[in-house]
Amino acid sequence: MIDANEITKRLLLHEGCVDHVYKCPAGYLTIGVGRNLETNPLTPREKEVVGDIKNGITVEKCLYLLKNDVKRCERDLINNLSFWYQLDDERQYALLDMCFNMGIKRLLKFKRMLGAMLIGDYRGAAKECLMSKYAVDVGKRAQRIARLIETGVWVK
Repeated sequence: MIDANEITKRLLLHEGCVDHVYKCPAGYLTIGVGRNLETNPLTPREKEVVGDIKNGITVEKCLYLLKNDVKRCERDLINNLSFWYQLDDERQYALLDMCFNMGIKRLLKFKRMLGAMLIGDYRGAAKECLMSKYAVDVGKRAQRIARLIETGVWVK
C-alpha cells in the first residue's frame, strides 16, 4: 500500500475536510474527511478522543478519524478481496478510495470491475468503473480512479 501521508493527501483532495456536521450530497450526516456518521458512527474510543462534535472538530481530530477510516477500509478490502495482495500499490489505492467513498458493501457490487481486476484486465475494469452510478455521482474523482485502475499511475 502507498504511504499513509500520500493516502491522506489524495483523500483530502477528493473529500475535503469539514470541521462541522453537514449533509453530504447523498443526504447522510457527515463530518471531517467524508466520515459518514450514519453508516459509520463514531466508536466509543473515537467519541472519547474527538469529544462533542456539535460545535465542530479540529483538523487534527478530522485526521484522526480519517486514519481510523483508512484502517477500516484496508481491513475490509483484505478480508473481502482474495486478490488484494496481487495488486500493485496504486490499484490497491484505487479500491481503497472507492471503498472509502461508498463502503465495502457497495464496492463489492462492482462484480464485473472486480472480476476484470482479478484477471489483470485493467482497461476493462476502468471501463466498468466509468459505466456506473458511482461515476455519475462523483464525476472527476471516478475519472481519476478509473485512469489509475487502467494505468497504475496517479495523476492529480
